[in-house]
Amino acid sequence: MSLRVGIRGRRVHAETWSVIDCDPLFKGRLCCFPKDPLDDVETWSESVDKLLSCKAGQIAFREFLKSEYSEENILFWLACEEYKKIKTDPEMISSANRIYSEFVQTEAPRQINIDCNTRENISKNISKPTLTMFESAQKLVYSLMARDCYPRFLKSDIYQGLLRRTDSR
Repeated sequence: MSLRVGIRGRRVHAETWSVIDCDPLFKGRLCCFPKDPLDDVETWSESVDKLLSCKAGQIAFREFLKSEYSEENILFWLACEEYKKIKTDPEMISSANRIYSEFVQTEAPRQINIDCNTRENISKNISKPTLTMFESAQKLVYSLMARDCYPRFLKSDIYQGLLRRTDSR
């Protein structure tokens, strides 16, 4: 496997990784993706699942949600996705408390919009967390993003600009 020097002197496997300075959307950060992050832009319009399954899609959608002051939705959804992968009890307890205090409890800094029964159920069980304890809240947030935010994202300047950029390549 050949090595080449990428942008800013980083070495990357030419066949495996593309190291690029991302679109202005990504604020000029050095990004490593398995392929050009804009290769999948057109597929994002197929479903919210296609958008969320792509790292670049998550970043673009997060920027859009940030512009709508609802970034907490994707941050919570992503935190829940990571939470479900936890293998140890101490890590689960720590992560559950972090998610709870950041997104779920009343007056949390990034409080998500869920019904009071779901919030109460999580609050009641936070002392003995399980891997599925955030499942109903995550489904509610996902549904909100899919039904409400995602259609607006597809019409947004952010997504339309990325589409134009991929068309001009």
